[in-house]
Amino acid sequence: MENWLGLLRLRVRWGINLASRDTHSSDPCVVVTMAGQKLKTRVINDTCNPEWNDELTLSITDINVPINLAVYDRDTFTADDKMGEAEIDIRPYVECLRMGLENLPTGTVITRVQPSRTNCLSDESCCVWDNGKILQDMFLRPRNVECGEIEVQIEWINPPGCKGVF
Repeated sequence: MENWLGLLRLRVRWGINLASRDTHSSDPCVVVTMAGQKLKTRVINDTCNPEWNDELTLSITDINVPINLAVYDRDTFTADDKMGEAEIDIRPYVECLRMGLENLPTGTVITRVQPSRTNCLSDESCCVWDNGKILQDMFLRPRNVECGEIEVQIEWINPPGCKGVF
């Protein structure tokens, strides 16, 4: 773990209007991959508007490697159906961390990231100071699917023994 920069907590909050892959609904879950790591949320049955509120933690060794999210409809007797995928670029967030900010009022917006063709954001995403830490909330629009959004939040964790990003 000598190249270990820190941990990134990814809160997968909910999905909105996800694609229906069963008769009238889906059983969605999110699979998160990054640099050989693979984590997943719980399956929420029979809904296209799941509320996961799951916290997943990734070990970060390279801030240039994107976080990949894939949404699946869980099936019992057949292969799971893909419901789209999205990427998270953590570099704008890490730039906020590197500013070395302290003692800001809670709710202070540090930077804004705009949706573009090169990211999966469906709306402006802000890095915000919240009680001594920087959080970034994102609404992601999955690619290769007809509809849906996923809300996630990221938070950096600096455990003892890591190099850090500063």
